[in-house]
Amino acid sequence: MTRFLIALILCAGLSWTGLAQTAAEAPDAKADAAATKEDVERYFQAVHSHDMMLKMLEAMSGPMHQAAHTQCEKDKDKLPADCEARVNKLLDSMMKEMPFDEMMEAMVPAYQKHFTKGDMDALIAFYSTPTGQKVLQELPAVTAEGMQAMMPIMQKSVEKMTERAEQEVTEMMKGST
Repeated sequence: MTRFLIALILCAGLSWTGLAQTAAEAPDAKADAAATKEDVERYFQAVHSHDMMLKMLEAMSGPMHQAAHTQCEKDKDKLPADCEARVNKLLDSMMKEMPFDEMMEAMVPAYQKHFTKGDMDALIAFYSTPTGQKVLQELPAVTAEGMQAMMPIMQKSVEKMTERAEQEVTEMMKGST
């Protein structure tokens, strides 16, 4: 479940850095050209992608630690007394070891596929405005608050999916004997 939550947070964080107004109809063919790797890298610099990911992970640390607390409390009769400390240490370690540069490099082709050079220029221009800077400043807190609100819903859903999967496996095992 921890891997699922971290993957969800990272995907959300990477996709939310792309929220902004896109360019209107491009006035020339150059703007319609495919975005280059350099265009995407300029965009990543404009949105401070590395810093944003660090801030988002930092903001998500609280809800993730809360989820660990809840899970350890729920199963405390089956888990060691230091469950929460061990899980929190693992979560913190995993967050520190995130290969951000490698992850951002892997995102470049997706941006190139979905955005033109004109789009990248417009996004960079937007994030250079006071409103764009405010989006960058506030997005980690908005994301953390949103994730905190979603966490109980996600936990219930994951629990239900796990129960259904376990029931299905049990049914299959009964049927194969």
